[in-house]
Amino acid sequence: MGEFRLDEAIEILERTPHVLRAWLDGLGPHWTHRDYGEGTFTVFDVVGHLIHGEKADWLARTRIILEQGPDRPFDKYDRYAQFEDSRGKTLVQLLDEFERLRAANLVALRELRLTGEQLAKPGTHPALGRVTLKNLLATWAAHDLNHIAQIAKAMATQYADSVGPWREYLSILKSKPTPMDADGIRRAKAARAAAG
Repeated sequence: MGEFRLDEAIEILERTPHVLRAWLDGLGPHWTHRDYGEGTFTVFDVVGHLIHGEKADWLARTRIILEQGPDRPFDKYDRYAQFEDSRGKTLVQLLDEFERLRAANLVALRELRLTGEQLAKPGTHPALGRVTLKNLLATWAAHDLNHIAQIAKAMATQYADSVGPWREYLSILKSKPTPMDADGIRRAKAARAAAG
């Protein structure tokens, strides 16, 4: 497996908003607002989740590691904040917000001019324990790719029955979805009911 390099991670991080814009802008709700199994995200939910990460996760935790170290655990991350935060917004508004926040965060990340020594600095995750800044930044890039795959799965699943016997050849339709926990399911139902 490849060794982490910040410049390579940034190559992914700076492209994600453009990938999502090219892929999702203008699609109908049959693609963007349907989940792919009970207790799963919709495409709309995923974009909202990525936005919340830009506000509360990657740069916020980077600063905690650099400024306070492992004695200051990260704040607990709300994986389902998008259900309230995205309410009343369109997908285009979410794509705009994500693009703006990601651009600002990458400017801030580059301005840090991180050294190898800084990347090795430890932090404390509330559930996972000791992590390094390198772990956090590698996860940021992998997290983007994970959710791009999740979007593809949510969309492909819409035709799971229609593909007929070709399903046998489509690994994206064979893997089981990872459902939210009870809190996420409750909040998703409330947000979808409010949206009508």
